[in-house]
Amino acid sequence: MRFGYFLSTEEFTPAELVEQAKLAEEAGFDALWISDHFHPWNDEQGEAPFVWSLIGAISQVCSLPVTTAVTCPTYRISPVVMAQAAATSAVMLEGRFIFGVGSGEALNEHIHGEPWPSADVRLERLEEAVELIRELWKGEFTNHQGKYYTSDTARIYTLPDSPPPIYVSGFGPKAVDLAARIGDGYITTSPEAGPLREFKEKSGGKPAQVGLKVCWADSEEEGVEEAHRLWANSGLPGELAQVLPSPRHFEQASELVTKESTAESLACGPDVDAHVDYLRPAVEAGFDELYVGNIGRHYRDMLTTYGAEVLPRLRELAAQR
Repeated sequence: MRFGYFLSTEEFTPAELVEQAKLAEEAGFDALWISDHFHPWNDEQGEAPFVWSLIGAISQVCSLPVTTAVTCPTYRISPVVMAQAAATSAVMLEGRFIFGVGSGEALNEHIHGEPWPSADVRLERLEEAVELIRELWKGEFTNHQGKYYTSDTARIYTLPDSPPPIYVSGFGPKAVDLAARIGDGYITTSPEAGPLREFKEKSGGKPAQVGLKVCWADSEEEGVEEAHRLWANSGLPGELAQVLPSPRHFEQASELVTKESTAESLACGPDVDAHVDYLRPAVEAGFDELYVGNIGRHYRDMLTTYGAEVLPRLRELAAQR
């Protein structure tokens, strides 16, 4: 089992994210996740740099594999341009790149003014986009006239030696089915064993990644305060994360999330045992890779302590599974 670090573009500046990537490698993490947003979830988070610029910068300071977690290649940017961006990233990372894709959130994808469609339509568009991207990665002139996308004699010239894997994000049953059918792997932010088991059975055992957040701080109280201020939105139920269109709407909805529920849903503070216990279900569920991101300003302390104390214990748990 591999253990990676989750770079949050919603919360940190480009310089901080590049620093975190370098520190994660020095701490002994195996790989990186990086989110792809146009907006943060709320104004307290306050950042949203362009992920493709960051991947290029990260490739120059560390040698860890990188997965986008996740890119929506269907609305904000066309799949033709996404194919070029992902191919260049794979070249710069010398093949250590996984293109993580999903059906998107209105928060990031509605910005051109298109109506936000149903989940079924979003998944249908994602399937066509992935098909087109794979065609473009063959390096030939590509003509495509599909239901949603058109490509007119488009050719990607800068390509890696082999196409990067495409991992598909899935939360509901239909998305898990799609991930198993068209993906080279699976991505989720839920450590639940049920969807993972379903994906493994339907895909023939393809790899699966899960990402979680913690809040390292000098005390549990400080960690809860910081996590609730910055990431109360992670406690919103159902499909709200997919359909709310702007940070202010997430701020309004997050008023319903209590500080107590934030405390119950995350590992907050400096207790190593609490962090290991929080991550244990993801290890025991059978994921192939677990990514952990830190909320708040104490990411240097988190990375150092995880490298020295948390990762060895997680690896021991994985070996015993």
